[in-house]
Amino acid sequence: MRRSPVNDLPQHILDQLQRVNRRQFLGSLSMGVGAAALSQWLPMAESLGQEASVGLPGPHHAPRAKRVIFLCMAGGPSHLETFDDKPRLRELDGTPMPESFTEGMPIAQLQGKPLTCLGSPAGFDRHGESGQAISSYLPHIASVADDIAIIRSMVTEQINHDPAHTFMNTGSIVSGRPSMGSWVNYGLGSINENLPGFVVLTSVGGRNPQPIASRQWSSGFLPSHLQGVEFHGQGDPVHYVANPPGITSDQQEHFVAAVRDLNRLRAETTHDAEIDSRIKQYELAFRMQTSIPDLMDISGESKATLEAYGATPGDGSFASNCLLARRLAERGVRFIHLYHRGWDHHGGLKQYMDVCCNHCDQPTAALINDLKERGMLEDTLVIWGGEFGRTPMSQGGGDDPGRDHHIKGFSMFMAGGGVKGGVTHGATDDLGYNAVEDVVHVRDLHATMLHLLGLDHERLSVPFQGLDVRLTGVEPARVVHPLLA
Repeated sequence: MRRSPVNDLPQHILDQLQRVNRRQFLGSLSMGVGAAALSQWLPMAESLGQEASVGLPGPHHAPRAKRVIFLCMAGGPSHLETFDDKPRLRELDGTPMPESFTEGMPIAQLQGKPLTCLGSPAGFDRHGESGQAISSYLPHIASVADDIAIIRSMVTEQINHDPAHTFMNTGSIVSGRPSMGSWVNYGLGSINENLPGFVVLTSVGGRNPQPIASRQWSSGFLPSHLQGVEFHGQGDPVHYVANPPGITSDQQEHFVAAVRDLNRLRAETTHDAEIDSRIKQYELAFRMQTSIPDLMDISGESKATLEAYGATPGDGSFASNCLLARRLAERGVRFIHLYHRGWDHHGGLKQYMDVCCNHCDQPTAALINDLKERGMLEDTLVIWGGEFGRTPMSQGGGDDPGRDHHIKGFSMFMAGGGVKGGVTHGATDDLGYNAVEDVVHVRDLHATMLHLLGLDHERLSVPFQGLDVRLTGVEPARVVHPLLA
């Protein structure tokens, strides 16, 4: 049996590592009620860390989906140019927006300015046997109309990009809460020990690409090994995972084993559950050194597959990321989050709808078809949409104005993973301003996603700061059963 690297350390270092125990740690704090309360809290924290490190004992009910691919159109795609046809808005193009729709409403940068109706330049046709109405900007997604469930009545609570992403990703406007992918991996555990359970990919193309902060895929108060790991389509796939120059795999393995043993010694004296996460992260990083290069190299995919996605190996595009999402799903990654940054169309609506849809339409449809052909769509939940929608009123002057942020009604779609294809759920009013029929809140979207994964959104909770915290929060949330197959 190979000798543990820790046993090779000098005795004085081992003595120093073992010097601090739990009683001494508490003694170093101000004694009294506070220290006593902390001593009662520590076992609970240890238990939480142990439970989260392996996931809960399984789903709460029979799952329909094993994994999620969330395609985020960062910046807020206009529902009026994608999935929500409004003939009345075209009739009113260039005329004042009726005050009955907007009085007292949050309309971001348009507050106090003349509000003018902007009819959509998109054409809408019926597609598939289901006859779903989809924009001429999205001919490829239109080709899979019978596989998708369009939600036309989404609402959210935050009208600016960063807080809206935070709310969509974590169910809260408070930064630092766990993201969707972390909750899913906490609830179900990981499948592939050589890859993270939660992977993030980003691409850029369009107008005014909004920054996406890494805290959007944070694990929050859950153990840190549940956070999302960003993979890069160009350069090193994951920063700091490759061996330093001159270091062999055997040397790196020995180093990782030494760090692991040191951390375990520390954990025995401090009872810090986060140390267990640190150990898991080091070990996963070492295993990723061999698994990542093969995963990220899409050059071995067939010419037909590359052409179907419109992907070029190594270009970091949304198309390549969609193909990587399929490869990640094949390898058992639980939650795959793709961001395409460029949908913030305050101006140049026609121009940048063309740009963004050219980037995202074909790869989205190719991903759905690819999963379907491989028999994976039935247990892979695909979600497409942004952090909010856009206003029916125009913004900016000239021949090609844009639209402002909008939270009162917008569109998303879901496919696979137990979702009923070929259906349209909910509706906005005649001008696309307010969701008025079968309204779906972001919390409802989260509850439905968790339900399809076999998780009860009310039972998937963690005690934190005096509350049993959930992805869906404390406000009412419901599973949208009409979307389920």
